[in-house]
Amino acid sequence: MNHPDSVLPATGSSDGGPHAGYVSPLETRNASAAMRRLWSDQVRFGLWRRIWLAVAEGERELGLPIPEAAIAEMRAKVDAIDFAAAARHETRIRHDVMAHVLAFGEAAPSAKGVIHLGMTSQDVVCNAEVLQVRQALGLVAAKLARGIDRLATFAARHRDLPTCGFTHFQSAQPTTVGKRACTWTQDLVIALGEVERSLAELRLKGLRGATGTQASYLELFRGDAAKVEALEQSFARRLGFEATGCWSVVGQTMPRLQDARILGALAIAAAAIHKFATDVRLLAGLGELSEPIEAEQVGSSAMAYKRNPMRCERSCGLARFVQGLHASALQTASTQWLERSLDDSSIRRLMIPEAFLALDGALDLLANVAEGLEVHESAIRRRLAEELPFLATEPLLMMATSRGADRQEAHEVIRRQSREAQASLRERGVNDLLERLAREPAFRGIDVTLDARDFVGLAPSQVDRFLREVVEPIRTRHAATLAERPVLRV
Repeated sequence: MNHPDSVLPATGSSDGGPHAGYVSPLETRNASAAMRRLWSDQVRFGLWRRIWLAVAEGERELGLPIPEAAIAEMRAKVDAIDFAAAARHETRIRHDVMAHVLAFGEAAPSAKGVIHLGMTSQDVVCNAEVLQVRQALGLVAAKLARGIDRLATFAARHRDLPTCGFTHFQSAQPTTVGKRACTWTQDLVIALGEVERSLAELRLKGLRGATGTQASYLELFRGDAAKVEALEQSFARRLGFEATGCWSVVGQTMPRLQDARILGALAIAAAAIHKFATDVRLLAGLGELSEPIEAEQVGSSAMAYKRNPMRCERSCGLARFVQGLHASALQTASTQWLERSLDDSSIRRLMIPEAFLALDGALDLLANVAEGLEVHESAIRRRLAEELPFLATEPLLMMATSRGADRQEAHEVIRRQSREAQASLRERGVNDLLERLAREPAFRGIDVTLDARDFVGLAPSQVDRFLREVVEPIRTRHAATLAERPVLRV
């Protein structure tokens, strides 16, 4: 019997070629070019070099003997990264930060002796990562605002179109298509608030050394604590964090609960996307809404007629992935022993970039679907026509009790007759509930109209108020980026 591995294709050459290794779908199918670039090695290690430069500049200003030539060389070579050289160093010494210290020193030999002076690795890694997160949160906020704008436009267009409401996925009191869209939009507004709060409260780790005591910097400045403080302040200013600054106390790393807070905000955004996409999928199954579809798009390899809600389905999958990463951030924060444990490193290389990359792809899908949502009014009217007799029973009950009927007895009559009418609807396609109730003493002589617009309450005016009071300020804040269109890669 052949070994099961024999069914795998041969890889050919020893390296297997460009398609022989795993590549993340976040890179090839989902995330935008801007978000992918932000988490690239070029940006990551370029930020490391900018941090070394900022520290060296501050140390020189405060009197350490760092030549101007060293600063000039570092500045000139900040983006000229020899990745091959760094990889060779890391293979040999098994330390990524020191590998890049050596590679930077080779590119800027005048600075070789002062790069990383007084620092520990997490003075580089943590602070650089905060700069990436700041940019990434800004991208997420802009895309959430874009989703809010697109759904709000849809809500305004259908503000007063009655549709059957659902509770427990059973027909309930009517609402409007626009009002339902406002509930989706409200979830995105909540998510945007969480993302913007995380962005506003973001802080650097600062320059604190191996266990957060700043002992190495105090040694550099011969016990001058004021210069140690001045160095960190100048560092924060150079990196654009003068307002929020650095954490007051840290261990070797910045508080890992900052990761949990950030991924919590992303998870809330993911939940909002998942709710919207799930509702569209349900309504697509009922024939009332459809996501946009390309002219030659294939819905199923077997059932050629199908128009599956594939974009919403992909959104749900990406959103669930992001939600799961929040738990990883909480677990990582809770298991950091004393001043630091290195088991945070490997998981953070995955969970932080991938949470942003996955959410980025889901946000592009959200905007695309919201822009092209199709409303099938005839299907909506048919369902309302079938269900309105049931939905009219609430005002009927109130009218009967106002005429003196016992509320509980009238409720029981409606319950019993509704079961009979439901059977009639299933078997004969006829909803005869109102005729049945008209023969009951409690309801005899009570007339009720079956115009769906009479059952939607204040839904249209709620839409108008929500758009005016909640959406318009967001549109104003994010006006510069709202016109951008989502680009779907697959």
